[in-house]
Amino acid sequence: MKALVAHGPGQLAVEHLPTPKPNQFQALTRTVSCGICAGTDQKLIDHHFKGFENYPAAIGHEAIGEVVEVGAKVTSFRPGDLVTLPFLYEPVDGVTPAWGAFAEYGLVGDAAACAAAGLTPGDPEFDTTYLAQKKIAVTPKLSAVEAAQIVTLREVYSAVRFFGLRPGQTAVIFGAGPVGLSFTRFAALTGLAEILVVDVNPAKTAAALAAGATDALDSTAADPVAWAAERVPGGVDVVIDAVGVTALASQGLAMIKDRGKVCVYGIAPTSQMNLDWSRAPYNWSLQFQQFPRKAEEGQAHAQIIDWIEAGELVLADYISHVIAFQDVLDAFALVAERRPETKKIVIAYPT
Repeated sequence: MKALVAHGPGQLAVEHLPTPKPNQFQALTRTVSCGICAGTDQKLIDHHFKGFENYPAAIGHEAIGEVVEVGAKVTSFRPGDLVTLPFLYEPVDGVTPAWGAFAEYGLVGDAAACAAAGLTPGDPEFDTTYLAQKKIAVTPKLSAVEAAQIVTLREVYSAVRFFGLRPGQTAVIFGAGPVGLSFTRFAALTGLAEILVVDVNPAKTAAALAAGATDALDSTAADPVAWAAERVPGGVDVVIDAVGVTALASQGLAMIKDRGKVCVYGIAPTSQMNLDWSRAPYNWSLQFQQFPRKAEEGQAHAQIIDWIEAGELVLADYISHVIAFQDVLDAFALVAERRPETKKIVIAYPT
């Protein structure tokens, strides 16, 4: 099979690797689509992903796969099923999986079958990823290719729950890319009273308003702190950094009310920050969600599907490009260009 492999910083190649073989609790899948994560994937390519050092690495984690073969004890999946999060699990030919979902084939695990056999997440054959691997059904509102965006939506909604967003709260969200728009939409669906979105691009602020923001600001045109203070005197309940820029935490502290909270989502390029709380209230908290827990991501799945089927989430709103796997290197070059109109890029595999 072909797989996308990262070597030195900025060096990507499509290479041939052996097709993985499922164990008794796994199913083999043929990849249908995979979204590019401009955060995680790019940090792996640039060698900036904290804790990962084994290169060359097969990358990708936002895939949808079609089951083509099942292990002897698999009960939850059967051939033809579409499932989330097919990954590679074992190093092969000197290549280490960094999830490895940009491959033509992957594996999903059957958590229910593991539990029936008495296995727990601590057992070698039970990977906690299994808790998040779910079936999906193609419907008029859910295509197999667009379904790759479900992975981002589940990750973000699990963070919304972890951060404790509640109806009636006020929030500032930094960023209106696919992640920021997801936070914005979920804040609206949760019933926040004021949702203020900040970005450096007018096209993205317009998208934030369409997603449910009550107001949005191009931060190159005005000071976000003063702007937020005009709209919510006394400070907001929550500031969310959906960009992954550590300097935004200090800016967020100047926006929150007493006992407010700054929430940082995603893995920043560096693991240090110079935090300035001189303009913060005396009482505040800083909360990080750098790595969604798979169990919580799996728990978010049903709600995401319900919102899609109800028309509350439209996957196409988050996707700007669908590019064939044969052009995957061009797709990553497009990500690097950081064009204002680029949202989620999804790679589609031949049927």
